[in-house]
Amino acid sequence: MTSARDKDRIARYLRRSGIARSRELERIGVSRKQIRRFVDRGLIERIGWGLYRLPGVLLTERHGLAEAARRVPGGVVCLLSALRFHELTTQSPFEIWMAIERKAWRPPRGNPPLRLVFASGAAFREGVEKHRVGGVLVPVYGIAKTVVDCFKYRNKIGLDVALEALRDAWRRKRLTMDEIDRFARICRVERVMRPYLEALVA
Repeated sequence: MTSARDKDRIARYLRRSGIARSRELERIGVSRKQIRRFVDRGLIERIGWGLYRLPGVLLTERHGLAEAARRVPGGVVCLLSALRFHELTTQSPFEIWMAIERKAWRPPRGNPPLRLVFASGAAFREGVEKHRVGGVLVPVYGIAKTVVDCFKYRNKIGLDVALEALRDAWRRKRLTMDEIDRFARICRVERVMRPYLEALVA
């Protein structure tokens, strides 16, 4: 039996968090059976593997990032998705690009579709910012780290995308040469980037 108290509890939690995993709902006293009952009655909506939200929530373009952050605990939004987040590209990637540590758990296929990139050490940990999207704290690489990553993973996204991001961020004064140098050292792409940086400031 589903009580009014259970409905109120789950509604309050989802209003605060935006999106919740089934185990999070269980921690506040909602059983898996109750979750299924809530979904069947349209009181909550299943939006992905083990992910739930209140129905009728207004979705934004960034909503997929919040879902991805819930699906990949410890992952960081990167590359094309981070460029889009920082408004440094007109491309709208179909997949959410996420960086994860090499030995990290990998989520099964689901929605939103993910494109995983593997990193380790400082190249994974440094440059992470946290932004609130729909009640969810989403880890996203900052602008300088994202631009440098584009050169590191140029074979995956294309050198033209990396160059466009670098020029645009520099022209709009959204990064400094010190920031670029720092992350280029961390990601070991100093030599790769040097000629493009020299042309940029010439």
